[in-house]
Amino acid sequence: MSEVGMCFDKGGVEIGPELLAGVSLPAAVIRETPLAHNLAWMQRFAEAHGARLAPHGKTTMTPALFRRQLEAGAWGITLATAPQCRAAFVHGVQRLLMANQLVGEANMGIVAELIKGGADYYCVVDGAENVRQLGRFFAARGLELQVLIELGMPGGRCGCRDAAQVEALVAVIAEQPALRLVGVEGYEGMIAGGDEVAAVRAYGERLVETVRALHASGVLACEAPIVTASGSKWFDLIAKAFDVAELREHYTPVLRPGCYVVHDHNLYAGAMAEVKARHPHLQDELRPALEVFAHVQSLPEPGLAVLALGKRDIGHEPDLPLPLRLYPLISDPSAATTPVDIGDWNATHIMDQHVFLAIPHDSEIGSAGIAVGDVIAFGTSHPCLTFDKWRQLLLVDDELQVRESLMTCF
Repeated sequence: MSEVGMCFDKGGVEIGPELLAGVSLPAAVIRETPLAHNLAWMQRFAEAHGARLAPHGKTTMTPALFRRQLEAGAWGITLATAPQCRAAFVHGVQRLLMANQLVGEANMGIVAELIKGGADYYCVVDGAENVRQLGRFFAARGLELQVLIELGMPGGRCGCRDAAQVEALVAVIAEQPALRLVGVEGYEGMIAGGDEVAAVRAYGERLVETVRALHASGVLACEAPIVTASGSKWFDLIAKAFDVAELREHYTPVLRPGCYVVHDHNLYAGAMAEVKARHPHLQDELRPALEVFAHVQSLPEPGLAVLALGKRDIGHEPDLPLPLRLYPLISDPSAATTPVDIGDWNATHIMDQHVFLAIPHDSEIGSAGIAVGDVIAFGTSHPCLTFDKWRQLLLVDDELQVRESLMTCF
């Protein structure tokens, strides 16, 4: 893997070769057509609900995708750590929403340099001691730090658990001249069990009520306070909570989904189906754009194919890699551009560099129709866990021609 915040050169992949014949596999691939569709789809969705979009950059840590998201209309990019913010800023991202607490002087130092360099930076706070540490650090450097109070939930991750904690934290922030309280942040992704939809809706309403109360009390140091939440599963419910006239006119509602940019083939595909079920009139939907291509390496026994692909190449949680298509380059070279659907095949085991693939006995292809050297395209669940395994991903067109090499900055 790369060093934190650094990017690497193309590694010898030239622009233009055909993926199946001209690229060393395995390779992580982003399909150009669904990528463009997803960028436009989510931007339209956010705007239709009167919200800004600040996609979570930790999903991809790919500056070329950040650029495309901003060009499509994104308000900013969300990050999780100070080094991630630095990497994004170096590559042209000016507005950085760090949906996390800024802890540790080394990390504060990174952020101080970003602010000095002109970054429009935000982080979240949920405790008095962190607030005091931030106040001392940035005051000593003559800088102002924009903060949002994180609103959590019992048993959840970070964040103030109730209104009393919020009120107490507001008082501590007011004692720190270097801090500017500009809104409220939350994350609904930890909600699980029971009536999850009702719980997410209630949480969204709680975020809105909190920012309204803070605004009315005069403690917020900006004209259009920020209220922000939304991962990639419940974005429609948070958008609905934020979609009120008062927020459209006097606040800055911000949605932060990240995985939408390439979507996936199971986890978020299922979430998208639920979104469609909740909104039957919603036009179109997100489409999977991320795939990993690998060679068949061995056929050691009937019904088993071993792929030159492993944990170092593709995410395997919460699902093992999902076989999508077979490109029979060896057994039938003339069919190389006519892939065969193998969605009924299953990965059964994954190792560092190998995937075991069970070939159904009743498959139309069967063991006799697959050869060592053929190529299989796999889908994934939760794209974050595939991106972080690559220094580069390849953008390909519908004919699998490589159009761009996309560097990552993990």
